[in-house]
Amino acid sequence: QVQLVESGGGLVQAGGSLRLSCAASGRTFSTYVMGWFRQAPGKEREFVARITWSGGTTYYADSVRGRFTISRDNAKNTVYLQMNSLKPDDTAVYYCAAATRINAYVVEKEYDYWGQGTQVTVSS
Repeated sequence: QVQLVESGGGLVQAGGSLRLSCAASGRTFSTYVMGWFRQAPGKEREFVARITWSGGTTYYADSVRGRFTISRDNAKNTVYLQMNSLKPDDTAVYYCAAATRINAYVVEKEYDYWGQGTQVTVSS
């Protein structure tokens, strides 16, 4: 099993920044890819960004590319999501996810473990 704990959410004004963290524990060696997803009120959960533990290959949703940056610290088993130029449309619960397959990208079912989520609210 892998446990994921997100932190760093909060309330920020439009144009501001937040950094989310996701600390992984347990059988982290079984995972290859870490991802961030988000779910806004009344909407389905959607992909935001992903990164591989080895090599740090990244991929972003079009809606956040150029504003968000995903990174990882292998020594700390932690993944980060730096969010800049935030917009009210970015308001959502943000979830960290871990996949045991190397080709996990944007589909929820490709990820095996999930955190409890952290709320991000962007005011206009």
